[in-house]
Amino acid sequence: MRGTVPIVASEQTPSHQLSTLGRLLQYLRPYKKEIPFAISLVMVGAATQAIGPFLLGWSVDNLIAPGNLSGLLLLLGLLALIYFIGIWAIRGQIIRVGWIVQRVLAQLRQDIFTKIQSLPLSFFDRSEAGDLMSRLLNDVNTVNQAFGQTIPQMLGNTFSLVGIVIAMLAINLQLGLLSNLVIPLMIVITSLFARWARARFRVTRQTIGELSAKLEEDIGSVREAQAFNRVQMNIEEFDILNAANRDANVEAVAITSAFLPSIDFLNTLTTGGVLAYGGYLAVTGAATVGVVTSFLLYIQLFFRPIQILSQFYTQSQSAFAGLERIFLLLDETSHLNDAPDATQMPPIQGEVTFNNVNFGYKPNQLVLKQVNLHAYPGQMVALVGATGSGKSTIINLILRFYDVSSGAIKIDGIDVRSVTQASLRRQIGIVLQDNILFSGTVAENIAFGAPDATQAEIEAAAQLANVHDFITSLPQGYATQLGERGAPLSQGQRQLVSIARAVLINPRILILDEATSSIDTRTELLVQEAIARLLKNRTSFVIAHRLSTVTQADQVLVIQQGQVVEQGTHAELIHQQGVYANLYALHLGATTT
Repeated sequence: MRGTVPIVASEQTPSHQLSTLGRLLQYLRPYKKEIPFAISLVMVGAATQAIGPFLLGWSVDNLIAPGNLSGLLLLLGLLALIYFIGIWAIRGQIIRVGWIVQRVLAQLRQDIFTKIQSLPLSFFDRSEAGDLMSRLLNDVNTVNQAFGQTIPQMLGNTFSLVGIVIAMLAINLQLGLLSNLVIPLMIVITSLFARWARARFRVTRQTIGELSAKLEEDIGSVREAQAFNRVQMNIEEFDILNAANRDANVEAVAITSAFLPSIDFLNTLTTGGVLAYGGYLAVTGAATVGVVTSFLLYIQLFFRPIQILSQFYTQSQSAFAGLERIFLLLDETSHLNDAPDATQMPPIQGEVTFNNVNFGYKPNQLVLKQVNLHAYPGQMVALVGATGSGKSTIINLILRFYDVSSGAIKIDGIDVRSVTQASLRRQIGIVLQDNILFSGTVAENIAFGAPDATQAEIEAAAQLANVHDFITSLPQGYATQLGERGAPLSQGQRQLVSIARAVLINPRILILDEATSSIDTRTELLVQEAIARLLKNRTSFVIAHRLSTVTQADQVLVIQQGQVVEQGTHAELIHQQGVYANLYALHLGATTT
C-alpha cells in the first residue's frame, strides 16, 4: 500500500524557469575552457549557412545574366568549399557541445545519487523509492532528450538566425523588415504553446514518478500480493496510474504536434509576401532579380532555425518540469548535517548514556519520553517491550539516524551531535532481523563496511561468525556471486553473513535487533554461538521478543509507550513481579505449549 507523499513541484513561471536554467548552467563552470572553442565552431557553421544565399543571388545578377560561365563555375567551387567547411564545423560543434552536455548530465546524476545517500532516514519515511529512482533516471533522461540532443542544434540555429537577419537587412531593408514582421507573431504563438505544454509536461513527470514508485513497490512485494490475493487489485491500481500517465502524455503530444503546422503556416505566409512584394520591387526596378532570389533562399533558411528553436522551447517544458523535480530534491535540507565544528569521534570505550531524552518523528508527537539509561563499557543492555513501544527508536538514536528532540545522548561522555556521523558509525556494528545483502560476491558482502579488508581478515570474520564452512562449500567459495538481497541464501545464512560483516569492522558498540528471529532451530544455535563471540568485551544493545535470549543481560529495560517503566537484571525484574515478570511468564507459557 502506498502511503507516502512524493515531492510535488509547483507551477513554474518564466522567471522561475530562468532561475532553473541558471542553476543548470552553473554545471558548465568546469568546462569554461572548452566552451569558447565550441562557440567558435558554432559561429563558423552559422556563417557558412548565411553567406550561401547572398552569393547565389549575387551570381544571378553578375554571372548568370551576363552569361559568365567560367565565373559561375568558380563561384560554385567556392560555395562547395564554404559548405564543406560548414559541414565540418557543424560536426565539430555537435561533438564538442555534446561532450560537454553529457558530462553535465552525468554530474547531475552523481549529485542526485549523492544527495539521496546523504539524506536522513526521516526523508525516506515520507518518500517513495520508485519516485526517487524516477528523478535519477526518467527526469534526467528527459533533460538529456531536450538539452543533450538539441542544444548543439539550438546554438547553431541561434547564430544562423542572427546571421540571416543581418544579411537580409543589409541586402534590402524593405524586404528584410517585411520578413521580420513575423517574429513577434511567432513569439506569441510559441509562448502560448509553451504555457499549455508546460502544464501538461509537469503532470507527465509527476505521473511517471508515481508509476515508478508503484512498480518498484509491487515488484518487491509480488509474493505477498499472490499470497493475499491482491494481484488483480494491484493490476487495477497500476492501470489507473498508467492511464493517468498515458493521458498526460497524449495531451502533451497533442499540444506539441499542433505547434509545427502553425509555424509552417507562417512560413508559407511570409514566403508569399516576400515573393509578391519582391516581384513588385523587381518590376519597378527597386530591387534586382538576384536580390529577390537571395531573399527567397533566406526565407527558407530563416524559418528552419525558428522552427527548431520554437519547437525546442516548447518541448523543453518537459525538461524544465524534470529539472524542477531534480532541484527540489537537491534542495532538500538535512537536519542531520555534521555541525560546522564537528570533530572526529575518538576510539570508543563503550559507555552510553541517555539523559532525559525525548524524541518524536513528527513535531508534538513524542515517541520517547524522558528516557534515561547508562550502559557501562562491555555491558549487555536488553530492550524489551511490545511492538511499537520505542525499542528500535532508541537504537536509531544511538546510531544518530535521527536527532533527539530534547535531552542528550553521550558516548564516553561525548555528545553524539558534536562528532561527525561517519566517525561515530564507523565504531558501531549492527545486525538486524532482516539484513540486506547486495548483488556481488560473498566476500564483498562481508567486507561491506570495510572494503579494504584482506581475504585473510574476511575469512577470520567468517570463522568467528560460524559461516566459513558453509561459504567454502559454495561452488566458488568466497567468490560466489549473490543475487538481489542475497539470493539464493536462506534467511539464516544471510544472518550469519551479516554477523561476519559486523565482526569484520570490530565495533566497540554492537546493536542486535531481533537477530535470532525468523530462522530455524539448528541455524539459531549457530547464530547464538556467533553472537556470543561477537558480544564479548563489547557494549551491546539487544532487542529480542524471545526473552530467553536476554536473561544473561547486565541490564534489562522494559519499554512501554516510549517510557522506561522497569530497569534491572533479569533476576531483579522477576523478583519485582511487574511488567517484565508478566511478559516472561507469558513467554514461558507460549514456549511450553
